[in-house]
Order: sequence, then C-alpha cells, then structure tokens
Amino acid sequence: MEEYQDHSLRGRVFQRIREDILTGVYQDGEELREITLGEKLGVSRTPVREALRQLELEGLVAIVPNKGAYVTAISQKDVRDIYQIRSLLEGLCARWATKRITQKQIEELEEIVFLAEFHLRRDEEERARQVSKLDGRFHQVLYEASDSRILEHVLKDFHKYVKMARQMSVGTSNRAEQSIAEHKGILEAIKNRDEELAEKLADRHIRNVMKNLHIEK
Repeated sequence: MEEYQDHSLRGRVFQRIREDILTGVYQDGEELREITLGEKLGVSRTPVREALRQLELEGLVAIVPNKGAYVTAISQKDVRDIYQIRSLLEGLCARWATKRITQKQIEELEEIVFLAEFHLRRDEEERARQVSKLDGRFHQVLYEASDSRILEHVLKDFHKYVKMARQMSVGTSNRAEQSIAEHKGILEAIKNRDEELAEKLADRHIRNVMKNLHIEK
C-alpha cells in the first residue's frame, strides 16, 4: 500500500507540473527549483526530482548538470507536427465514433453545439472562454465515442500540448463561427452514420485550425 501511495504521489506531482508548463504558468527558460516546487506542492524533493526527469523525457524540461532544470517551450514546429498527426487521428476517431456512438453522446454533442452558438453572442472575453471550453468538450465526447482507450489517451494528450494555441484559434468571432459550423457538419455525418464523410470533415476541421494559426506547411 505504501508503494502504491508513493507512486500515486509521484504521478500527481508530475501531472501538476506538466499542466502548469502547458498552460503557461511557467515560461520558456524558467528554472524549476526542486525546493520551491516541493514547498508549493507540499511534498519532498524526491517526487519533484522524479517528475522533472519524466518531463525531460517528454521534452518539456531540460536538465542541465550542476545547474538545474529549465522549461523548454513547445516550438511552432512541434505544434505543427502535433496538428498534422492530430488531423489524421481525429479523422479516425470520427470514423470509429460514427459506428460506436450512443444516443446519449449524440444528444450531448447537440447540446454542446447549441450552447456554443449561444455564447457567440456574448462579449469577446466571455465568448472566447466559453467557446474554447465547449470546443474541448465536443472533441472529448468524440474521443469517448470512439470507444478506444488508446486513441482517447493520445488525443487528450495532444489537446493539452496545444491548449494555448487552440484557445487562440477559437478566440475570434469569425473562427469561432466557422469552428461551430464544422462541428455541426461532423455531427450530422455521424448521425447519418456516414463514416467516410465524418472522417473527412474531422480531418478538414483540424487542418482549418492550422490555417487559422498560420502553422500549415
């Protein structure tokens, strides 16, 4: 039991630091001090040190011998690569979801689209926050509907890596409207059990995000 609790603690510390890096709490090049992080998280230096080593393997932290650990920003190329891979996987996800989605999940997707259209009429800051949140939930429901634990895990991780870029993409009214329209198209294809069209529209949706962020090749 003690070993399990220790492993769980290490996992929580890793996830917390990782989330803070991905959401911009820590900036590119900022030093991550074990003592400071331990005090902030209420843990010893050991789980922090192990978390930093794991983050180094993910490319989010660079550990310099005899100096310390530093945040490594995700480059524009990283974001582009992630989106290009994601466009293929989102297409596959939509295809599988078309075959496996439940009526309850379809109804949730319909509600998400309805709420997103409602929030388009809000002020800019509130619109950006709510539409981005609903955009993430729309994709999460599709991941769940694919009924593939592996695919869901990979796509959720990609979402975290490009979270800030994704918020920028749906931040303007024109892109928000276009994104919601694309979601509606994907949903209709799924409701019509058209696997090929759902896959095509999901792939196109992600590529349109890339164009909006000016990261396409």
